[in-house]
Amino acid sequence: MYPAVLIVDDEEKIIESLEGILSDDGFEVLHAFNGYEALKKIETESPDIVLLDIWMPGMDGIETLKEIKKLYPTLPVIMITGHGSIESAVDATKSGAFDFLEKPLSIDRVIVTINNALNFRRLEEENKYLRKKTIEKNSITGASPAVKKLYQEITGAAPSDASILITGENGTGKELVAKTIHQLSSTPEGPLIIVNCAAIPEESIDSELFGHEKGALGEDTARNKGKFELASGGTLFLDEIGDMNLKTQAKILRAIESKTFQRLGGGRTIHMDTRIIVSTNKDLESEIEKGNFREDLFYRLNVIPIKVPALRERKEDIPDLVNTFLKLYATQTTGQDKQVSKQVIDIFTSYDWPGNVRELKNLIERLSIMVQSDLIDIQDIPSPYAETGPK
Repeated sequence: MYPAVLIVDDEEKIIESLEGILSDDGFEVLHAFNGYEALKKIETESPDIVLLDIWMPGMDGIETLKEIKKLYPTLPVIMITGHGSIESAVDATKSGAFDFLEKPLSIDRVIVTINNALNFRRLEEENKYLRKKTIEKNSITGASPAVKKLYQEITGAAPSDASILITGENGTGKELVAKTIHQLSSTPEGPLIIVNCAAIPEESIDSELFGHEKGALGEDTARNKGKFELASGGTLFLDEIGDMNLKTQAKILRAIESKTFQRLGGGRTIHMDTRIIVSTNKDLESEIEKGNFREDLFYRLNVIPIKVPALRERKEDIPDLVNTFLKLYATQTTGQDKQVSKQVIDIFTSYDWPGNVRELKNLIERLSIMVQSDLIDIQDIPSPYAETGPK
């Protein structure tokens, strides 16, 4: 199917000339002689791109452009004028025009500009699709009241730039929540940098977070950007913040308050443009009382609190989770989808899952590998799970 181009111009000779050239180049060509007619053609014919003259009687090109962008924001519009000026070009661009061409038209330039606009629109649509697939991949599986409440909190918090504290037991999906928030944020195209605070040695964490200049950690060390810098324009997710030492907590507090930091061994102040999300499986208020966590940092991070429910608090989601993990494993291994019997589901919903969703996911992967048949049945379930089934 060939792309459809709508030419809008009050000069019939211009339309006839462009129609002939664009038709020869494989485009389907539509035309309109004024802005009102153009809007009707867009509504009924759904063109892929519009070539729009600025100077027309009645509704001029700029007015028509603004109306098109209000009704069809993704439709690319290229402005054409025989009376070009910097002011009209700026006005057209501000109003959403993709590009600006002057009469007499260079046919090669017209073709190149149309193809560029169509390619740009295609890339925008692909990016939207990929973002949608990423959001679906990172979505929280389940329809229980607990998950619905969690998703409401996520969608409410995502557009804000405020810091978020995600709490919950090990294995509940705190990182998945952080990824979902990032994808729904105002900067989903920005980086998402994940730092596991519990996995970084205490002597290395300052360098990991803030970076260091050449030679700061020894003669042979090169300059290195830290995670705060790498996350600029996006999101920094500090997983298990409760395991961070007090000295580093103080540096993070200063960075959040001033929105600036310095690399180790450096004197240049680097401005921070990063959304902070942190998580912990600890009770930070208890850690504050024990002297293990700074109270002032807690209040800086806990602007928007989100608690991820344990799996035992949303057991009605277990059938959906089981199917999701079975399909995921089959996709990753190009294997055949397996099923589980109702008796197995009954066993799973009777178990309290101390390891939460992560434990269930690991078990499904193990069963997918070990069970040869297409149906995972009660005899395939190992202890302690089988021992907790309905009596």
